[in-house]
Amino acid sequence: MVATLTLTRPDDWHLHLRDGAAMAAVLPASARQFARAVVMPNLRPPVTTAAQAIAYRERIRAARPAGSSFEPLMTLYLTDDTPPDEIGRARQAGVVALKLYPAGATTNSDAGVTDLRKTRATLEAMQREGLPLLVHGEVSDPDVDLFDREAVFIDRHLIPLRRDFPGLKIVFEHITTREGVQYVQGAGALTAATVTPQHLLYNRNALFTGGLQPHLYCLPVLKAEVHRQALVVAATSGSPKFFLGTDSAPHAVHLKEHAGGHAGCYTALCALELYARVFDAAGALDQLEGFASFHGADFYGLPRNRGTVTLRRERWSVPETVPFGEATLKPLCGGETLDWRLVAD
Repeated sequence: MVATLTLTRPDDWHLHLRDGAAMAAVLPASARQFARAVVMPNLRPPVTTAAQAIAYRERIRAARPAGSSFEPLMTLYLTDDTPPDEIGRARQAGVVALKLYPAGATTNSDAGVTDLRKTRATLEAMQREGLPLLVHGEVSDPDVDLFDREAVFIDRHLIPLRRDFPGLKIVFEHITTREGVQYVQGAGALTAATVTPQHLLYNRNALFTGGLQPHLYCLPVLKAEVHRQALVVAATSGSPKFFLGTDSAPHAVHLKEHAGGHAGCYTALCALELYARVFDAAGALDQLEGFASFHGADFYGLPRNRGTVTLRRERWSVPETVPFGEATLKPLCGGETLDWRLVAD
């Protein structure tokens, strides 16, 4: 039985850091594990311009723990009105991608895209500049069943998008369904996907086992077991089209545990340990380094990291809660025992 596992230092290709005191509370957990992270732009107000992205990047850098070299990779929030000439400025500023939120699909998505046809000129500019499009792949049509919204998005929007922009890099973020896996597997080399720990660990039954479980509520919502199994097979397969993206989304406990509770799982505290649990159970620990450390960097055209992290097979208890500014956070698996632990640097 493998007792320790040393990996090239990984990256998180989908992370919510928030801002201000909230950011300062959660940033150290990601900086401890990851060399880089693609930071989501859905603040209030959203990060829609290169100048805003630069300012946000500097706030993140200033909040890093002493001695940390963690590097935030910035994104812009795509809107109906994003001007094509902003793409050149974004590229010059070091922005790595734009994020597509269908309006109303998830947290802080009210400024999102209402009709992809309105963004055509901007998508053409992205294709020319080589900036990827990161897709929250769900329709927000209230007539579509919540559990079907990813599959419907593929048919209605993703297939036409790929046809119209064959040179555009697309990351299908936090895929949750067998249909999502099949689409990415069958698409060309310019299409990839991130996979979260919660969608690998749980199916939708977990939302209701022992009563309603608000800390497992996220968007896209957990799906049926057949979909979870398909995600595990894809993530552990060694395919370079699938890579680590936690979608860690911190919300204060009191905002999760009330009527209209916020969507999002806080996974950053023990992200690597959670992924190790999945890969260990699948007998695929030898595939974790590619998934966590290589595939995302290769897809984005960035150098692989040089340092390492080490996981040790050791039982430990995840804290029930952790500080979050003036509030508290409950991490995924809070209060539970995990079998892998990240060794301190």
